[in-house]
Formats: sequence, structure tokens, C-alpha cells
Amino acid sequence: MLSNKISPITRFIFERTKSLNNLTLKMAKSSYEYVKKFELDDTILPNTWIVIRLDDTNLYNRRASKLLTTINSKFSTSYVFYWNKFFEKESLKYPPTFDGRIVIYPSDENIIDYLKWRQADVHINNLYNTTFWALVQQGNLTPVLAEKRLCGTVSSDKNEILFKEFNINYNNELPIYKRGTLMLRKNVSNEDENKYANVIVDVHDDMLKDNYWKDHSTLLLPNCKNSISHNGPLTDLIKEQIIAKNKLKNNNQNKK
Repeated sequence: MLSNKISPITRFIFERTKSLNNLTLKMAKSSYEYVKKFELDDTILPNTWIVIRLDDTNLYNRRASKLLTTINSKFSTSYVFYWNKFFEKESLKYPPTFDGRIVIYPSDENIIDYLKWRQADVHINNLYNTTFWALVQQGNLTPVLAEKRLCGTVSSDKNEILFKEFNINYNNELPIYKRGTLMLRKNVSNEDENKYANVIVDVHDDMLKDNYWKDHSTLLLPNCKNSISHNGPLTDLIKEQIIAKNKLKNNNQNKK
């Protein structure tokens, strides 16, 4: 007769075999899959705005390294790819590189303040550069002397230098230089078909004014379908997208 009792050595062998079987099942996909455990969890906090020096998004499951490297490499390659379009007579002297960073902001107020800060920074940098090069190119100062001249000056000082010494009214500078370029998705009238096309527009609006955020009150809403209408000029960027959309539509119709 077989005994119902299990000897210690039998129990040990049974438990050991069970453990080995479990381990084998866990590693059935690949014996090397354990290395995934070395990856750091760099998931960005949920319910926060992501700024890659993009929007709130679930792209790549919000992994910081994926987002940063993808956007950075996309920007770098696009910079080289489109270089000749804007600088036909000047070739690149060396491969460009760009650093990147991810900052998270927990509220709409914070992200709006961030965007305002970036646009204000555009103004500050452009005012400095405009004054600096006026001193060098028209005032015949060396770059070192021009830098010393501007050291410690505030915006009013630079405006005064430009106006009094070079008869330049900084307020007459083009908005693209004073405010930078904003890329927004808007509805644009397609006059050829009397319809609206939803495209990316490039504008130079003043985000520091409250009216801008009143007119764009739906901009930060999640999954917003209330697209904003574009009332500005049709830039080359907008025209290219409308042409591409019309071409794709015609190709699809021809296939039917």
C-alpha cells in the first residue's frame, strides 16, 4: 500500500520542480527578457501639461525619454531637410545639434504663464539683438564694445538707443520678430471649394494680451472638437497643406 504521507525529500523535490517550472513559464518568451527590469520608469505625472521646451498627450504612454528623443530627433532632421528651402545660397557648415528638456506644469494657468514667458523672452532677446547689431553695423562698434554698451541696460534704454541714435522705432518691427511664431490647428476657408480645411496655421499673435485667451478659450480643452477659425493671411505653410489635402482627396476619388 502507498502511504498518504510525503517524505521531506520528496516534498523538497516537488517544490523545487514547481519553482523551476514557474520560472520556466515566466521566461518562456525569451531567456533575456529579464533585462527589461533594468529600465527606469520615467512615466510623466498624469493630469499635467507636458512641455518639450508639446501638449497633454498619451503619446508613447507619456514616457519622458521617448517623447524627448522623438521630438528632438524630428526637429533636428526637419531642420536639415528644409534648410535649402529657406537658405538657398548658403550651405550648412556643420551638422546642427539641439538639446531638449521636458518640464511639467500642473494647471492651465501654469501652461498659459509658460507660453507668455516664452513669448516675452522672444521680445527681450530680439530687442537686445536688434540694438546690438545696430551698434555694430551702423554705430561701428566692435562686438565686444557693443556688448559692454548694453551691459546693465533695460528695455527702455535699448529703445532709446535705437530711436535716438539710429532712428529705429522698435514698435515698427515685424510681429514675427517681436513675438515669434505660433503653430495652431485652425479652420481655414478654402475659397476654391467654398469649404473649410482644418490645417496647422503659423501666426504671430500677442499671447500676453487677455483678449488672445478669450478668443482661444477652447485651446486647452481636452479632446476639443471646437476648432477655431483663422482670419489671417494664407501663408505658404497653409497653402501647402490645402493643396496636399485637395490632392489626396482627388486621388481617393479617382481610386473609387
